[in-house]
Amino acid sequence: MENTGAIGSALQIGVFAGLTALVGLLTWWKVRKAKHDGSEQDVYLAGKGLSWLFVAGAITLTNLSTDQLVGMNGNQMLLLAWWEIAGFVGLMAIAFVFVPVYYRYNCTTVTELLERRYDGRSIRTLISAIFIAGNLLIYLPAALYSGGLFLQSLFGDAVPLMVFAITLALIGAAYTIFGGLRAVAVMDTFAGIGILFLALVIVFLALAAVDFDIVTGVPPERLSMVGAADSPIPFHTLFTGMAFIQIFYWSTNQNITQKAMAAPTVREAQKGVFAAAAVRILIVPPIVVIPGVVAYKLFGDIGDVAYGRLVAEVLPGWLSGAFAAMVAAAVITTFSAVLNSTIALYSVDFHERYVGHVTNHWRLAAVMSALVTVVAIAMVPVFQNAESIINLLQQLNGLSSMPILSAFIAALLFRNVAATSAIVGVVWGVALYGAYTFWFEPSGLIAMHYIDFMVITLVTSVLAALGFNRLVLGRRAEFIGLALFRGDEAMRPAAD
Repeated sequence: MENTGAIGSALQIGVFAGLTALVGLLTWWKVRKAKHDGSEQDVYLAGKGLSWLFVAGAITLTNLSTDQLVGMNGNQMLLLAWWEIAGFVGLMAIAFVFVPVYYRYNCTTVTELLERRYDGRSIRTLISAIFIAGNLLIYLPAALYSGGLFLQSLFGDAVPLMVFAITLALIGAAYTIFGGLRAVAVMDTFAGIGILFLALVIVFLALAAVDFDIVTGVPPERLSMVGAADSPIPFHTLFTGMAFIQIFYWSTNQNITQKAMAAPTVREAQKGVFAAAAVRILIVPPIVVIPGVVAYKLFGDIGDVAYGRLVAEVLPGWLSGAFAAMVAAAVITTFSAVLNSTIALYSVDFHERYVGHVTNHWRLAAVMSALVTVVAIAMVPVFQNAESIINLLQQLNGLSSMPILSAFIAALLFRNVAATSAIVGVVWGVALYGAYTFWFEPSGLIAMHYIDFMVITLVTSVLAALGFNRLVLGRRAEFIGLALFRGDEAMRPAAD
């Protein structure tokens, strides 16, 4: 029996290593003939050469990593599917509203749009700094932690979680350093096909393991799609803050929008976004919640280890090795994509401005990728103490998401708003949501769900910016509505 187990483990590891290498080989084969000139467009926008297929693959896999597979299934309830279903709103917003504007302004980073609309660089610098800090402290270490946790739960506790995390980080950094966004997008697409297929296989095998009955023995609240007031997603929040969270994430977040900006034309970018939206609605929701509910029925309330344990239970050894390879690829591509966008923000928004002109972005990207990777690895242990990684991520994102979105809303719907005014709005929003998170809500002063409070943060941030603009600076903001998106609004801000 021990010999049989050893053979099974060796086969599992062999399949894992083989498929991981195959994805890397296919990626190299696809990008090997690409010509590079070391420009920011070459490194950070794949030379504006991504077809719709690779735009869709990059968007899908940048988002779909073990944060979703481990974190959402770790809640072990169907309700968490709303995070993915509601993503359709944000994807339609970027397709019809933001992509045309980004292309009109020829942006490499989303923050460039803010500088153009406010006619001032200070707001661009602030928002870029917030994005970089969020990636360093939240997105990058969370991806490594959840990926390491999944692999550990699949292969066993003999290998420490940090070993898996460091391995994933080093491979991800290598893709960014040697291939840039082009390699990341290609790897996303190849890995995405495999992981989505195998994730659906796991859903089927999980249901088969309980005779396609996930109702018996599972509490009703874990099966309901109508969240109670004390649930992670109360139903009414779908009509309050949820839509704005999705618009921020999919439309103004550099980690996602960078992929849409890498297509040669607006139409090609929109086709990629539409394909990503179809995957988001048809495939992603069941794979991020059904296995978790089945795991509850089989093992009880076991939290974030639910997905890995279920995969180890229902998949044969060789196939679990294949799925581990696809999950590892998803973590690597998410890490690589966020790392690439982080370096893009630093290079274009900070280094070019405050250090000096960059003659070769490949060289700068290599140095900065190494530094950022070290910081991300060092932050991984922080997430090991989280009760639920997906809920923690959403709450932490609130500190920056709504304040940042307020700057975009004021920039796109109004003219003659000073960059200083936008900064006041952002600072107000961060302070307000921080006070809610660390004081008002814990002390019981405000008994409001954090998704609801995000709306208050967003609205008051915009009002703070407009109020400061008028009362302190004496500038009257002009409401332009949707004129900018129709293309009939002047691209420069109004004069004082």
